[in-house]
Amino acid sequence: MSKRKKHLVTSALIYANGPIHIGHLAGCYIPSDIYVRYLRSIGDDVKFISGTDEHGVPITIKARNEKKKPKEVVDYYYSQIKKDFEEFGISFDIFSRTSNELHHKTSSEFFKELHNNSVFVEKESSQYYDEAENQFLSDRYIKGECPSCSYEAAYGDQCEKCGSSLSPSDLKNPVSTLSNNKPIMKKTKNWYLPMDKLQGKIENYLEDKSNWKSNVIGQCNSWLKEGLKPRAMTRDLDWGVKVPVENAEGKVLYVWFDAPIGYITATKELIGDNWEDYWKDKDTNLVHFIGKDNIVFHCIIFPMMLIEHGEFILPKNVPANEFMNLEGEKISTSRNWAVWLNEYLNDFPGMQDELRYCLITNLPESKDSDFTWRDFQAKNNNELVSIVGNYVNRVFVLTEKFFNRKVPISSGKNETLIKELGSLKISIENSVSNFKFREAMSYVIDVARLGNKYLTDNEPWKKYKDNPKFVSEVIYNSIQVVANLAILCHPFLPHTSNKIFELLNIKRLDWKSFSGNIVSSGHEINDSTHIFSRIEDSVIDNQIEKLNKSKQKNDNIMPQKKVIEFDDFSKVDIRIGTVIEAEKVPKSNKLLKLKVNTGIDERIILSGISKFYSPEQIMNKKVMVLINLKARKMMGYESEGMLLLAEDSDGNLSLMQPDSNITDGSIVA
Repeated sequence: MSKRKKHLVTSALIYANGPIHIGHLAGCYIPSDIYVRYLRSIGDDVKFISGTDEHGVPITIKARNEKKKPKEVVDYYYSQIKKDFEEFGISFDIFSRTSNELHHKTSSEFFKELHNNSVFVEKESSQYYDEAENQFLSDRYIKGECPSCSYEAAYGDQCEKCGSSLSPSDLKNPVSTLSNNKPIMKKTKNWYLPMDKLQGKIENYLEDKSNWKSNVIGQCNSWLKEGLKPRAMTRDLDWGVKVPVENAEGKVLYVWFDAPIGYITATKELIGDNWEDYWKDKDTNLVHFIGKDNIVFHCIIFPMMLIEHGEFILPKNVPANEFMNLEGEKISTSRNWAVWLNEYLNDFPGMQDELRYCLITNLPESKDSDFTWRDFQAKNNNELVSIVGNYVNRVFVLTEKFFNRKVPISSGKNETLIKELGSLKISIENSVSNFKFREAMSYVIDVARLGNKYLTDNEPWKKYKDNPKFVSEVIYNSIQVVANLAILCHPFLPHTSNKIFELLNIKRLDWKSFSGNIVSSGHEINDSTHIFSRIEDSVIDNQIEKLNKSKQKNDNIMPQKKVIEFDDFSKVDIRIGTVIEAEKVPKSNKLLKLKVNTGIDERIILSGISKFYSPEQIMNKKVMVLINLKARKMMGYESEGMLLLAEDSDGNLSLMQPDSNITDGSIVA
């Protein structure tokens, strides 16, 4: 018996700072799941690794915005992401996280090994520092103009518009994302990976990778042509893996140093003491599935780290995908322009494969692609329902009608049909092996097309009365096609595959079970049922409306005003007051004339709230009043202050009021 091929397949560690969207799925999770399910089906030894990346600035930014600790943020999103992946059907062997103790230990040991081997260059350099926040700024805490494409909101490590790999010093007009102030340069010490000196080793590693995707090799060659530069592998932060050497207080490992080590940690968790059988055996096929924004880290930095460590295998392939857009626009989590997986699963219960199919047939394998809700509907109705579902249902209905749900007798004369099926099977295998999953999916659909054509050409519904033996042959062969369809579609549409096997009333079979005689004569199948349902226009209209509303709501939120110093705020005097008189201002549609008891005096204040409050509604209300605002002449009256109001994106105003009957004159601090 030949030795099983050994594979270690990783799918990018997703940041635990938000839920999953379709861009994530199309980028690496669906492609890796197809690949792994196929390898398992042919009998290979596969370990499928992923998890959440829980360090780095995106986590601290999320925590800061939500006024939470980073651990609270990552705990919440880890649970949600893991649950959604499981419900959707991504078949990880382990879904780990980089905040766990074993990962900190593994990353520390890896860093110390390189440090002991004198790989790092320890040096002092000037880095951006936010004086207002009293903090050094790591790459993601800095935004500015990209030197390559002039995008004004590029981060200090990468431009998300053009994909250029950057350093903070490359940005034009940099600002701190913490305070929106211009940062200063301040000296600090860090440990650098001398990528310039190690470039030759990476060039040697990449020179035999002609089988890699052109977009991946193209990016790698672009960086190498420009010349690699030293990159700090430590950061001045308090959230992450502590730098495990002397004189490194207040520093953690660079997130892109510890994150890929998370694959090693997860393997240790999964396998235990035998983890080295996968990471240190040259026969292991190590494949990283990622999006294009992670190419430099998985194809240059991580392999460089592994080479310098000296004991680990290197990736055999990194089939990175481009980006998926949404309705013609780039997916943006900040603008809420995304289709979120958790919302999809709630809105379309039991329809995981319908989304999988639409994304597979539109994967951004060589260039950016676009998801639209209308295309999702068309692919479901015109391909899944009309081709696959219709074919399976026809076979089961005919079997029930003519043979009482029993598989009929056959002479086994189905060589031509099985030969055509075998040809499609080989095409699927070749496409999957070359990471051409869109192409492979089309061949799976061709299996159903072949079956439909076979039925249509032979017309068993017309010939049963005169030639039941011929019809018996046709239905037997058609059931075998359905069984082979269930086998071949499993890596792509696992829920659909399971439904077909259930209808056939047999256990799920692997790739090696492919043949022309899978289901025996006399076997009783289950009642026919539709495995897909049409999606109506109203359902899609609702999704488009929901998407546009969420975008408009987010787009209309007023941006943050210019940052002020505390001394500026301390000049403001806001007091609690009570409205003791109220009347409309003649010839004004907006203004109310109010007399307010501020606790220190009674004063006239004009406020533009007459569309939202009548004089009767505002009388005797407690209000918050800015009392040291310079008096202003309005409509013949002098207004001596301003009420505090909240204004939403539609211009609606609401009074800001205390939640208790506090004394007039109390200071709002």
